[in-house]
Amino acid sequence: MGSGVKRLLEDLGSTVVGFAVLPEGGGEVSGVHIHDPLEGEPGLAPGALVLGVGLDGSAEEPVAALLAELARCGAAGLMVKAAAPPGEELRQAVAETGVALLGLTRAASWAQIAALVRSLLGEGETGGDESEADLFAVANAVCALLDAPVTIEDRSSRVLAYSGRQEEADEFRVETILGRRVPERFIRLYEEMGFFRTLYQSYEPVHLDVPGMLPRAAVAVRAGDEILGSMWAAVREPLTAQRAAAFADAAKIVALHLLRRRAGSDVQRRLRAELLTTVLTRGEQAAEAAARLDLATNRVCVLAAQLTAAGETLSARAESERQRFCDALALHVGAIHPRAAAALVGNVAYAVLPLPGGQSRAVQVAEDFLARVGARHPANIGIGRLARSLADITRSRDDADRALRVLRERGTTGKAVHFRDVHFDSLLLQLADLAAQQDQPPTGPYRRLLEHDREHNTDLCATLAAYLDAFGNVNEAAAAVRVHPNTFRYRLRRLTEISSLDLTDPNARLATMLQLRLYARPSPPRTPDEA
Repeated sequence: MGSGVKRLLEDLGSTVVGFAVLPEGGGEVSGVHIHDPLEGEPGLAPGALVLGVGLDGSAEEPVAALLAELARCGAAGLMVKAAAPPGEELRQAVAETGVALLGLTRAASWAQIAALVRSLLGEGETGGDESEADLFAVANAVCALLDAPVTIEDRSSRVLAYSGRQEEADEFRVETILGRRVPERFIRLYEEMGFFRTLYQSYEPVHLDVPGMLPRAAVAVRAGDEILGSMWAAVREPLTAQRAAAFADAAKIVALHLLRRRAGSDVQRRLRAELLTTVLTRGEQAAEAAARLDLATNRVCVLAAQLTAAGETLSARAESERQRFCDALALHVGAIHPRAAAALVGNVAYAVLPLPGGQSRAVQVAEDFLARVGARHPANIGIGRLARSLADITRSRDDADRALRVLRERGTTGKAVHFRDVHFDSLLLQLADLAAQQDQPPTGPYRRLLEHDREHNTDLCATLAAYLDAFGNVNEAAAAVRVHPNTFRYRLRRLTEISSLDLTDPNARLATMLQLRLYARPSPPRTPDEA
């Protein structure tokens, strides 16, 4: 999904964009990318709108150099903050590179503009491009009808669409548009006034007059008894009866758009989840599914997230909890990259996150998500290797599963770990599984020690483990098992006599250490087929 640069400018309006220098023709905007000067060569998808965070838009030479660099990547435009429109040098650079240059107003924040543009592009939404455009068109039509700037908001007072002419309203409306949400202080004020209750109980427009701001006319957007949101107009006087009736009729049209938008979002989310499941489970149509998700040509990383509370529980409640957890993960990664996808496979929620700049951010993304869900969804996340092909994606999933299993075996909660950081622990778990599946019991000195401990109720295996863990430091090892060093030395001599273990042989030590790690843990439960 995309939108032309000119169409995007029309939707953003002069409240957000202070100036625009466009090349001949203008390109399609496919997504949003935040420029990082430390990132090196930017990994951009064709048609990206690049946000020049921290870049001084008045510095013509650096901006011109970046425009040339972005042109090589196929970017559609660059957005900067500047005190004044660009000079002739930058206008010439735009003409030569074919990359549009847009000036963000000083009042807007980069976080706000990123969310706003993504919303206008319909990234991560279904049918987003068409439904968003239609909603903005409705807002403009109502604006013309009432001769007043209009916003369409959801139940949480987030701005879904707005009309032109917002600069005619007051500074509070501009703040709402830039933040794509009614400021919290006004939400609290309206609640204290009982205005929302009045609004949602009425089928007619309600007038609101708050000192210090332009009066508002608001009407609830509903489908039957369900409140979907509201529509607001900044007016200078109460609406006439004719305009109030037109406003109420327009709310019914908005309701149809919101219902279609919601239904489309549900369908799109399910479709993306099914496609991702096909990719991760190596289904027959995996290649086609990866292409439809646009994963086959992107560098991606697989995240495997699992609730520690629900675990393997088989119940409707546990399944519902896992699905809500997966939905939260999908929302989180979708806000980071429009082509991210998430799906629940068994009791694990998987996310595939495109990482054009490399995988260094993957752990941070996972940790941020765990911090957000907190105690509501205690979970762990394993992170796989960077994948550059369909085969790599399945390997990245295997990596993520193994990293997740290491965390599960450790009994931790709220942790995110990359596979490379637990690679050895993962290998030990795989070796233990293999030994159990092939019914390979302990052998050599370790087996003899186990048998002696079992028959004589001793704990020489623990003595040996402490000695090896302490790299042969008797005092440290004795302290670990809480015995006198002389007692420990005696036990050490006894265990070497009983097991015939040569502690001076590095290969013998390695073999024994591995067996201590492999067999000193419960074997995984066998499946019915293996029993």
